[in-house]
Amino acid sequence: MAVDRQPVDLGSDHLLPHPIETKKEDRKRLITTRAHLDGVFLLILGSVLFLLTGIAMERISPVSMRDFRVIYFGTRCLLQNLDPYKESDEIRTYQAERGEFPTDSILDRRFVTVFIYLPSVFIFTTPFAVLAWGPAHVLWIMVTAASFILAAFLMWKVSADRSPVIFGGLICFFLASSELLLEVGNAAGIAVSLCVIAVWCLFRDRFVLAGILCMAFSLVIKPHDAGMVWLYFLLAGGIYRKRALQTLLMTVVLSLPAVLWVSHVAPNWSQEMHSNLVATMAHGDISDPGPDGVKPRSHGAQLVSLQTAISVFWDNPRFYNRATYLVCGILLAVWAVVTLRSRPSPSTTWLALAAIAALSILPTYHRQQDTRLLLLTFPACAMLWSEGGLIAWLALLVNTAGVLFTGDIPLQLLAVLAGKLGASTATLPGKVLMVLLARPAPLILFAMGIFYLWVYVRRSRVKSQAQVPASVGDCGIPDN
Repeated sequence: MAVDRQPVDLGSDHLLPHPIETKKEDRKRLITTRAHLDGVFLLILGSVLFLLTGIAMERISPVSMRDFRVIYFGTRCLLQNLDPYKESDEIRTYQAERGEFPTDSILDRRFVTVFIYLPSVFIFTTPFAVLAWGPAHVLWIMVTAASFILAAFLMWKVSADRSPVIFGGLICFFLASSELLLEVGNAAGIAVSLCVIAVWCLFRDRFVLAGILCMAFSLVIKPHDAGMVWLYFLLAGGIYRKRALQTLLMTVVLSLPAVLWVSHVAPNWSQEMHSNLVATMAHGDISDPGPDGVKPRSHGAQLVSLQTAISVFWDNPRFYNRATYLVCGILLAVWAVVTLRSRPSPSTTWLALAAIAALSILPTYHRQQDTRLLLLTFPACAMLWSEGGLIAWLALLVNTAGVLFTGDIPLQLLAVLAGKLGASTATLPGKVLMVLLARPAPLILFAMGIFYLWVYVRRSRVKSQAQVPASVGDCGIPDN
């Protein structure tokens, strides 16, 4: 008896995807893969330019490794039971080991001989200082380059799901215009990089111990760079607060031996360090935020604190310091209150970090190398860009301006242009022109801080009212 069989419909929509839909998905996947490869290429290009330019400038620059010299010889000074906070002891150590100073400028010499770091830094710099100068400064360059490139890659990785090519290009330029980190060996290169790496680890909840160590070492080296970022995790509550307290404990454990060591060798180190800070910020000295600091000098990177812009209009420390503290204090207070009152989510976390990365540089002593902390703004910018609309374009505009006007090469070119124009600061138009050309960094940092704080406040209020899970625009990471 014949059995009547029904043919199997292999083309049924409920069994297999439609061929047209499959082709669309494959095409979309191919475009996404190509975009990511282009972004990786741009990241590699930026890294290569950063290395080539930085190493080339380090070899030919008259201020080669100048910032590392003060740390290295300050630590060597301490190893010989001398006081690194005494300029005379620092000079004696330097001349005994290096002979003549690399330049004849008194201001350049003060960069090398005036120690202004906290004693905690010695726990990190001692392994370098026990080596001879040659291998020590090469190792410092290697650690700086490796940590900074890794930090840039991690921030691109978070941003890449939104627009890998656009943010690959921005970070490429950001890397390429950071050559001063390798040229002068400023500790910000390592401190900022470790801070950014730590943020990625703690945010992703991966390699947590490594993240805690990185943040602790960043606080040990330059607490005024990483301090406000650490404060976010403390104020945010939950698992973030737990990580912040663990980091604090690790920082104390790392710092205590160095503080005890310095206190034994130099019992008056705190007064001496304060005197050094006050002296360097005096009129005409190396860290003078007044109008004289606007003039391009051979001795260093620009100051980027808000005082440097305000002082052009009234060169009175009482005025520009109080004005800066008032304005920045209000903004930081708003940021802290919002952070305390709102429940952290992936989107608000990146917005909070973007705001504090810009604002924390403004109130106190910072140089342009410290602006590399702006790496923390790229994930927030990518998140806003993916949402479209006016805010997306504002975010991209603000971040692009931040990349351009805090970069080493653009700032040096603008400083030279300002010097050639010779605009008089006696008139209001001259003052404005001088600030725009010679001190654009504090202005763009202020604009970035205001923008991201505004978006942060808005988003935190909306999330607090709605009490809904994180949206797709939250970089795809679940709430803690």
